[in-house]
Amino acid sequence: MTVEFADNSLAKNKHALETFLTEASGAEAVTLEDAGALTGGAIQENWLLDLRVHGGPRAGHQQVVLRTDAASGVAVSRSRAEEFALLKTALGAGVTVPEPLWLCEDPRVLGKTFYVMARAEGTAAPHRLMKEADLGGQRERLAERLGAELAKIHGIRPPRTDLGFLGTPAAQPALAAVARYRDYLDRLEVRSLALEWGLRWCESHAPPSRDPVLVHQDFRTGNYMVDRQGLTAILDWEFCDWGDPMSDLGWFCAKCWRYARPELEAGGIGSREAFYRGYENGSGETVDRQAVAYWEVMAHIRWAVIALQQGERTQSGAEDSLELALTGRLYPPLLESEILRCTAPSSWRVTL
Repeated sequence: MTVEFADNSLAKNKHALETFLTEASGAEAVTLEDAGALTGGAIQENWLLDLRVHGGPRAGHQQVVLRTDAASGVAVSRSRAEEFALLKTALGAGVTVPEPLWLCEDPRVLGKTFYVMARAEGTAAPHRLMKEADLGGQRERLAERLGAELAKIHGIRPPRTDLGFLGTPAAQPALAAVARYRDYLDRLEVRSLALEWGLRWCESHAPPSRDPVLVHQDFRTGNYMVDRQGLTAILDWEFCDWGDPMSDLGWFCAKCWRYARPELEAGGIGSREAFYRGYENGSGETVDRQAVAYWEVMAHIRWAVIALQQGERTQSGAEDSLELALTGRLYPPLLESEILRCTAPSSWRVTL
C-alpha cells in the first residue's frame, strides 16, 4: 500500500517511522498500513495512522494520531514537544484529553519533531454541532461539562517543573496581552482604527489581576470532540500559558465562537448559566461576569490579530492556502464591528 504525506516525508521515511513506533511502543514490530490527513488543523498537521502492532502491550490494530508542524505557523504557538508535555500534565489533572503516547524529536525520522496520541472518537466540526442537535448529548449538560473541564485545567498552577518552558507568569495578563497584540499589528504593518480603539479600551478597563493558572487559550467550540453521548476530548493545547482564568471563559463565550447560534452564549451550544455552573462547581470559584465580558472584547481583538497572521502566511509565500488567505481577508472586518459594539458606552457597565 502506498502511503502519502503532504510533503511526501512519510512515504520517504516510512521505515524510519515504523522503527520509531516499534521502539516507542515496546512492540516486536509495527507496520504502517495507511495514513490520511485530518481536517480542522489550521496551524498544525494532524494525520490518522492505521497501525498493525505485532507483540508488546499494544498488540493488534491501532488507530493513532500523529501531530507535527505545518509548513508555517503563527507567533506564540507552542512547540510539539511542549504541547506533548502539556497534554501529559492535563491528563494527570483529570482533564479529558487524548492520551499522549510518544514524542519524537529525532529529525532523522520525519525531518521534524512530532508526537503520537491516541485517537479520540467523535467529531470537533462546528458545522455539525450547529446542525445535529443530538451530537454531544443533551446540550446544557455538555455546556456544564465543558465548564467543569475548564475548571480542571485552571487547577494546574505555577510553579510546575514539568512546565518550566512557560516561564514566569505576567504580573498583569490583560496589559501584557494589549502590548503583545499591538506589537503583532506593528509587525504586520496593519492600520486599523477599530483594533487600535479596542486595544486602548482594554488598556483603560483592565480588570484586577488574579492568581495565575494554566490557561488553554483556545478553549472553544471546534477544539473539543463529542460523540452522541457527550464530550470525548479537549484538543489543541498549543497556545497554553499562565494567565487569568477569566480569559478562557471569555474566549469560549465570545460571539465569534458561537458560529450559527449566537443566542447560545456558551460556545453556540448552550446557556452561559450552564457553563458557569459547571465551572463554579468544579473550581469552587465564583465567575466574575464583568471580567469575562472584558475578556470577550479581548477575544475579538485576539482573533482579528490571528486572522491577519493567518493571511500573512499566504501573502508572504510561506504557505499556499486559499483558506488562510480568506481568513485574513474576511474575518477582521466582522470582528472589528463586534469590538466597536461591545465597547460602546451603552454596552458596558463601566463609565467610559
